[in-house]
Parts: sequence; structure tokens; C-alpha cells
Amino acid sequence: MIITDVRCHVLLAPNMDESLTSSAQDGFLVVIETDEGLTGIGETDVNPWIARACVIAPGTHTMGRSLREMLIGEDPLDIERLWRKLYVGSAMNGRRGAGVHAIGAIDVALWDLRGKAEGVPVHELLGGAKQQHVVPYASLQPAGASFEEYRDSLVEWALRAKSLGFRAVKTEVTMNGPYAHSGLNEPYERHTEVVAAVRQAIGPGVALLVDVQYMWDDAKLALETLLDWREFDISFIETPLWTDDLDGYAELSEALPMRVAAGEWLATRFEFEELMDRGKVAVAQPDIGRVGGLSEAMKVAALAAERGIALVPHCWKTGVSVAATAQFAFANEHCEYIEYLPPQLCIETLRKELADDGLVFEDGYISPPTAPGMGAIVDMDAVERYEVA
Repeated sequence: MIITDVRCHVLLAPNMDESLTSSAQDGFLVVIETDEGLTGIGETDVNPWIARACVIAPGTHTMGRSLREMLIGEDPLDIERLWRKLYVGSAMNGRRGAGVHAIGAIDVALWDLRGKAEGVPVHELLGGAKQQHVVPYASLQPAGASFEEYRDSLVEWALRAKSLGFRAVKTEVTMNGPYAHSGLNEPYERHTEVVAAVRQAIGPGVALLVDVQYMWDDAKLALETLLDWREFDISFIETPLWTDDLDGYAELSEALPMRVAAGEWLATRFEFEELMDRGKVAVAQPDIGRVGGLSEAMKVAALAAERGIALVPHCWKTGVSVAATAQFAFANEHCEYIEYLPPQLCIETLRKELADDGLVFEDGYISPPTAPGMGAIVDMDAVERYEVA
């Protein structure tokens, strides 16, 4: 079997709002075709026009080659060798960032194709299921243009998630800083009010995760607020500082009563090694597409296991990425949660319509997928509706 084509799909939701901090409003799919009729589908979380250029742009020299051109004629089942070929062959274009994110979509598609070729779910190819079930958490996105509306919308979403059986929720609490919701500029004390309201609403039996979206400029400023959150029994605080402030992350990790989590933007095991060893985070959050695909995510998982660090992968895309994230989680026993939204909690057009993740959510747990490949079912009519390039 050989690869005959690599097709790219740039997708855009018709109701996209550039003022929102949500990358689920666009999409980038890669479809790998073979001479035997088997196909694999992958996705990544990056500006889709940039990812498309990384894949299809003609090569100009030996370390600035086209990802697509490097794949044509290759054996799609030789995934590890292909990852290395793509990474080295595009090193002067990528090595980190968008170049690796684009490789991530290709890698996910290759694992999907191999699972279909061998008739097994991908987690079996990654060493078999290490967990009987995976705990998903619901990501709760606030609404409203005032503090009261913001707080009350999060409480409402949290209660809805609890009623659906979720054992964990993650609430965005960001009313200050570069990603403040809807132009709000509330003092940090009011963020404490929001966290308190959500915890009171869900009670002690539901795990509470809090994403503050890089809100603070330095660790000292963050500590002035976060130390007041010890009473809320927070499982972890996500991305309190800018990604590159590794010394600040280490300071927070040593001083806070709750765990610190980060890593959603990182590409390759090498960046995660720095985050773990210098940043001293307790929770690593690889995004399967962004980190370079399942091949690289598994290497990150091994680094985390060696250090006793938990995995909670980031995933804010369609069912294609959700399915890949679940396969990764079942292959790693130290994966505590995955990010997951059923249709009842999903407001994003592409997340709702593009693909069925194929997962079974019951009693707060997700069961191991059994379908060959990733298990996601892509609605190609939806792809056609939302494709813009």
C-alpha cells in the first residue's frame, strides 16, 4: 500500500466571531488516500490557512520540503519513520509551531489509516488499553456582558453538566488580562467570587478545574489571588502565566496548594521536557494535533510517566480530535481526564456538525472505543458546507 494523495480542507463556521477566544470556529482536516482505497483523517488546532500552506507548499531545498510531496509514494503504515522524515525535511520551515502542528494532523490521519488497515482501534496499536474507562470533563464557556451574567452563566453550565452525569468540570474564569471575556476588566477578587459560586453550585462531589487563560503577568501577582482559592478544592489551575515563563510556573508550582497545568500550545516532546523540568508543572496538557500527533504525544506521555506527572490533554476541536484524544488517554494510565462536550453542552457549529467522535459517555465515564482506527465519523456534507479553501 502506498500514499497516492494528501488532501487538505480549510473550514470556517459561518457565525465566526474574531473577538472570541475560540479556535473551534475554524477547522483544518487532512485526508490521506492510498492505492488500496483506504483513507485516514486527521485534524489539528492552528490557523487552517497556515496549516494548509505547511502541507502543500512546494519544497525548495532538502530541509525546506513540502510535507505532501514527502508523503506521496510512501508506505502509510511506517508511521514513525514518516514522522521523522517530515520533521527533518521541513526543519527550516517548522521544527516548532505551525510546522509541527501540521505534521500533527498528518500523523493522526496515518494512525487512523493504520487502525483501519489492521481492523483495530488505535489504542490497541499504542500498546492496548491501560484504563477501563476515562473520565471526561466538561469545558464551560461563559456568556454575558456583565459580571453577574458571566458568573451566572458559568453556574448554569456547571449545573447542566452535573445533571448530565459529569464527574468533572472546567470553568473559564478570565475577566482580566489579554483574553478577558467580552471586554470585561474585573478585579481579581471578583474572579474568586466566580470560582466560589461554581464550587457551591456543583458541591464537593464533582472535580473542579479552572482555566484562567494566561491572566497574570507574573507569579507574585498570581499568588495574591490563587492562594485564596485553596478552600475550593481545585484539581488544577490551568495556564495562569504566559507559556514561556517557566521560572514563574516553577514558583507557582512550589507555592500553591492546587496543581498547576499547562502545555496546550506546545509542539514536540522537547518543549514539554522544559515545561516539566524547569517549569515543574504537575499536569501536562498536550494537544494531540499541536504537539505533533499521536506519535509525539506518546513520547510526551512517557516523559510525564517518568516524572510522576499527570496527563490531561487539551482538545477544543471537532470529534476527529476528540476521538484521537480518547485513543491517547486509553493508552496511558496516568491520563486523568479528557476534554469533552456532548451535544447538549456544545454551542460551536463545527464541533456540533462536522464529526461524530464515536464515543460512549455513560455515568460520567467514557468506555474504550472499539471501531477500527480513531473511530470518528466525519460528515462530508458538513465538510462541503463549511469548506472555504
